[in-house]
Amino acid sequence: MSRGLNKVQIIGHLGRDPEMRYTPSGRPVTTFTVAVSRSWNTVDGERHNETEWFNIVAWGNLAEICKQYLNKGQQVYIEGRLQTRRWDDKEGVKHTSVEVVANEMMMLSDRGERRDQNNQGQQGADVPPDDMTANEDEFPF
Repeated sequence: MSRGLNKVQIIGHLGRDPEMRYTPSGRPVTTFTVAVSRSWNTVDGERHNETEWFNIVAWGNLAEICKQYLNKGQQVYIEGRLQTRRWDDKEGVKHTSVEVVANEMMMLSDRGERRDQNNQGQQGADVPPDDMTANEDEFPF
């Protein structure tokens, strides 16, 4: 029997502060967005930039850690799996959303570093803090 693989790794900056809520059973879930930018030169030498936005979902202990330690603008490494959700709204319109269900998070910049850079107009090197990592092995699906 063959196995499948669904693994995503991204490094980017938070687009908004994480939002945490609780399921009816009391399980914490945190959502936030991460922007990942890339640039390239065309054959003519013209520089292009593109930003891809990812919706991130973290559950359980990882959800609590993300809510406590992450802020808008902060650089972060996220590892997880892609999940597609489908639903119908009140008017019967079908919706689809693709999100990354995180099982690991690593902060790549300090909480205040991005805000300080914006205030000073400077770009500094991203230095990982004291090995702030988190794992979440249990999924509710």
